[in-house]
Amino acid sequence: MVAAHHLRIHSIESFGTHDGPGIRLVIFAQGCQFRCLYCANPDTWDPHGGREMHIDEIVQLAISQKPFFGKRGGVTISGGEPTLQRVVLLELFQQLHAAGINTALDSNGRLLNDEVKALLAETDYLLLDVKHINDDWHRQLTGVSNESVLQVAAYREETGKTMWLRYVLVPGWSDQPEYLHQLGQHFAQYKSIQKLEIQPYHRLGVHKWEVLNMPYQLNDVQPPTQQQLNEVATIFRQYFAEVVIN
Repeated sequence: MVAAHHLRIHSIESFGTHDGPGIRLVIFAQGCQFRCLYCANPDTWDPHGGREMHIDEIVQLAISQKPFFGKRGGVTISGGEPTLQRVVLLELFQQLHAAGINTALDSNGRLLNDEVKALLAETDYLLLDVKHINDDWHRQLTGVSNESVLQVAAYREETGKTMWLRYVLVPGWSDQPEYLHQLGQHFAQYKSIQKLEIQPYHRLGVHKWEVLNMPYQLNDVQPPTQQQLNEVATIFRQYFAEVVIN
């Protein structure tokens, strides 16, 4: 059990540039309920793994790095899945806002309850990972339904607060044109979506599966080519104002 006011974390990245706007302090929270076949950090899954860090320590670290954030940078909580620790994160985000630091939450959208809604109210940028628009494919990729993910997106749209979508492109798994169009059509009328980020599948975490004695099921899948990425971006640009390839 994590002590009150402590966040169970996996790791920290200073000067991150891929998890929200500007230069950011990125805290990777421990614990996740998804079992994505391509997960680069399966060592984040265990909610009892990692180490505890007091939120005061995180706030002080963020304040010390504030000169580097500029006007756009701030703190991002990624994972794992941060909303598993939503109550502590709410307190952290409130303290960060009190210190004049903006907040971003990178979430898989698995949870939506009153505590998560309270956290989202203190979240300046929701980076929502949409793994697949088709529920069957989503279940194959992650082990769970995408129903809650779409509910989180719809709730965020209702509140009018900023959201980025993130889409991992896995050749043969999440690159089907009909479903890319379906995803675009689903979100086409959303006004809260600032951009969509395409994240190319990579194999950098495969060794972690071996260390954990877990079979890696995508051994025959290669990262997407630049042409494949460009083709997907072309489809998404029919629906979203800004599409970037990370």
